[in-house]
Order: sequence, then C-alpha cells, then structure tokens
Amino acid sequence: MYTVKEVAKLLDLTEHTIRYYTDKELVPSVRRDKNNNRLFDDESINWLTGIKYLKHCGMSVENIKTYVDLCLEGDSTIQKRYEIILEQKAAALAQLEEAKLRAEYMEDKANHYFAIINHVIPDDTNPGKWNKK
Repeated sequence: MYTVKEVAKLLDLTEHTIRYYTDKELVPSVRRDKNNNRLFDDESINWLTGIKYLKHCGMSVENIKTYVDLCLEGDSTIQKRYEIILEQKAAALAQLEEAKLRAEYMEDKANHYFAIINHVIPDDTNPGKWNKK
C-alpha cells in the first residue's frame, strides 16, 4: 500500500491533485486506514495513471468521472467509452489547429522583427512611434 506522498512522487503529481482526484471519486479502489488516511494499491495506481493521462489530454474532471463510472460498469460500456475518447480526440485536434495558427502568427511576427533588425523595413511595431492621423 502507498501513501498520498508516495503516490505523488511515483506519478509526478502533487499531493493536492491526488487528494482532489480521490475526493471527486475518480479512484474507486482507494482505501482508508484507521486514521482515515488514503491508501493506494497497485489498482489505485493504475486508475491514477489513467486519470493523469486523460487529464493531460485535456479531458475535464467531469468527463473523467463519467469515463471511470463507465469503466466500473464493465464491458457493456465500451462503445460509450470509445465515443468519449473520440470526442476528446476531436477536441485535441481542434486545439492543435489553433496552436498551429498561433505558431504561424508568431513566425510571421518573428520574420517581421527580423526584417526590422536587418533594416529592410522601418520599425512599425512600437505604438509610441506611430504617426497620428
């Protein structure tokens, strides 16, 4: 059995995050000792690992809870879990497209500054130097 502190170190999560996940009932196999301290077994570590990955993929705690509940219901929920993963994949791809647009914008901005630095164009980036109209 592992303590919150040990699990935090093992999974590179904060103790606060682990407590939060258990309070949200995302770790069904967590146990309590006589002093009501959380204790984690290997199954609990598996749940937390899965939660960590889903959270890193951008899934909300609420959707993770739905996913966990479906897992607990068993194989009859595989289709529903698949749909949740597909929705998260679509959201991740949309975020990727947004990130690409931001990166392109920054690339254009960097090229613009490079041209200014090399005296190809005048500095038009400083609002204090803009001509009043």
